[in-house]
Amino acid sequence: MKIFFRRIHLYLGLAAGLVILVACATGALLVFQKELEQAFNKQRYFTEVKGQRLSLDTLAQRVATAQPNMTVGSIRIYTDPSRNAEVNVNPKEKKQSGERSESGERERGGKREEGKRGAGGPAQAEGAKRGGGGEGRGAGLTVFVDPYTGNIKEVYNARNSFFFKVMALHRWLLGSNEGPGKWITGIATFIFLFILITGIILWWPKTRRILKQRLRVRRDAGWKRLNHDLHVVLGFYSAIFLFVFAFTALPMSFQWFNKGIYTVTRSPLKAPAPPAAARAEGPLVSFDTALHTASGILPKSVFYTLALPREAGAPLTVTALSENAVHESATDQLYLDPHSGAVLGTLLYGERSLGARVRSTFRPVHVGSIGGWPSKIIACIVCLLGVTFPITGVIMWWNRKKF
Repeated sequence: MKIFFRRIHLYLGLAAGLVILVACATGALLVFQKELEQAFNKQRYFTEVKGQRLSLDTLAQRVATAQPNMTVGSIRIYTDPSRNAEVNVNPKEKKQSGERSESGERERGGKREEGKRGAGGPAQAEGAKRGGGGEGRGAGLTVFVDPYTGNIKEVYNARNSFFFKVMALHRWLLGSNEGPGKWITGIATFIFLFILITGIILWWPKTRRILKQRLRVRRDAGWKRLNHDLHVVLGFYSAIFLFVFAFTALPMSFQWFNKGIYTVTRSPLKAPAPPAAARAEGPLVSFDTALHTASGILPKSVFYTLALPREAGAPLTVTALSENAVHESATDQLYLDPHSGAVLGTLLYGERSLGARVRSTFRPVHVGSIGGWPSKIIACIVCLLGVTFPITGVIMWWNRKKF
């Protein structure tokens, strides 16, 4: 029977080994994306504390003036006083000849405001718990602004960044979200699960003596034995972690797997629709008023992201990450009337469906951030080991092959 599993293990490894190697190598780097970006781009994310912060509306106006062809969609402010504010901007929608924009000209705070100022949606809470900055902001740009001076630190396009290219290689083999690379990595990830299972079956010892041999690497043996131990022994220690990382990657490639999470948990796939706002005319509520309301209802948060409505009748959405959140994706949402500032409703993390809560844990587990620094270190080490297994496995196969 072990001969059968050995052949399955070998053939699957040869078929998917290169993709697995690339995924593990890029995954090890992506584990510390937030920390590396902040370390090498401190000016982008951090500033010197200089007294009182400027109002959010002042910061938004500074960005709007500096980016005349863009419209402000959302603004994120951190409770950490040393963090820069992040303003998401999107290209203004072009109007057909002789056609008015949906909202037309609006009055806001005594100033005229052209066009529809709600093109951007809420920023996704996929940044790290202490804020990675700029991630998950849609197709626009993120403008980093000094909250004390209003000076623009950087206009950041995540798609042009080094880590976006690493992520594209990790998930799509440098293709796109709709290209064949996504399917190739998804299939290779699925195969990897069977490789790990058959690997454990092959590792399983029959006697106590063999067990002792398979729990430690013999560094004093020949290179063939050393290569064998590096593959078998280290493979055993890292198998459960690699299995979890591969398993949590499947919803990113397969919609059927994503839907299966909600089916198993008997949860609705579609999230509850946000409450509708009154279709009132007039000025939009100020960002600062919305922040004051949100901080009273959702206190002690790491950040607040205030997103203007995308369309008439939609609410102003405030997304907050509590300091006591179980993980970086466990965000709460508050819905406000965009004109009056009245509270329309909330959607706390604990109120989400079981399926939504389970699904939200997949990314923190996959990137190793679920347990903070300890889990990140483990994830990085295990991914680096994952790079070696296709190599040591091919060497083992080559040594056994008879020409």
